[in-house]
Amino acid sequence: MRNWFSEERGAGGILVVVACAFAVALTVQGTASAQFVLFSILQYFATIAPVALGLGLTMIAREFDLSVGGVMSVAGCIAVTIGAGDPVAGAIAGIVAGLVIGLLQGLAITGLGLSSISVSLGTLMTTAGLAYIVTGNLSVSLGRPDLSAAINEPILVIFSWRSLFAIACVVVAGSIFRWTRPGVDIVATGSDRAAARTAGVKTGAMVAAVFTLSGGLAAASGVLLSYGLSVASPSGLTDVLVPAISASIIGGVSLAGGRGSPLGIAGGALILCLLNAGLNALGVSPTAQQVILSAVLFAVAISSAPRFHRLLRG
Repeated sequence: MRNWFSEERGAGGILVVVACAFAVALTVQGTASAQFVLFSILQYFATIAPVALGLGLTMIAREFDLSVGGVMSVAGCIAVTIGAGDPVAGAIAGIVAGLVIGLLQGLAITGLGLSSISVSLGTLMTTAGLAYIVTGNLSVSLGRPDLSAAINEPILVIFSWRSLFAIACVVVAGSIFRWTRPGVDIVATGSDRAAARTAGVKTGAMVAAVFTLSGGLAAASGVLLSYGLSVASPSGLTDVLVPAISASIIGGVSLAGGRGSPLGIAGGALILCLLNAGLNALGVSPTAQQVILSAVLFAVAISSAPRFHRLLRG
């Protein structure tokens, strides 16, 4: 089964199945609140998609950024702590912190030859601790209900500034990935690093760049979500890692590197959002939802297996 996100994945077919299940759920529950449901889906997309986009790009480069949850959390805490007095300064500080953390990770991985998993795992624990230090182990209120309302205010019925930002990130990243040299270089870095270096690709710079981008996107998502909630908690945003990984895999990113695209990652995030909304509409318990999500990931893994395709061809 070919995938309109990736040539070798079945996420396109899964998206159709999930969308049909969502439509059935709306029919069962009634469509009077369809606009609200679509708005909620895009709000969840606004949280997951930027994080999954940054993480997915590191995976395409055959690396892995486990720190996104911690970066998202500490950036939100920094932004709200400073933003209570100056929201713009708070947002800048939070995003810059994410960019710096990502850059330092990339430099450590490329300069010292360290494993990205070990480096990003250490960063995850470090940023989680920093979030507690920044907030004094307390939930911090922004104290700007007007700003929170503006960030979450519906635009054209189903969008908000948060969801529009997420969509813009996907569009810009997708354009760069498709039409510029860096997109090709990232894929080459993940496919065969030695061959890429022989071809003149600066693989170290590519790895540092994708980690910097991953940190910045996770931080931006954390800042906007914290401003939208008008509160930041040191442990409130750390559970984003699993959905981000799931979105990347469903969207066609290979764990072996060298395969995937921003559009595919966004599609994977959309599948998760539709699935979550449909299951919630049907009243499925959170435990059962995790089982269903695991089944979806398993289906994607099977659909991408070369041996499975050989068996289908007979």
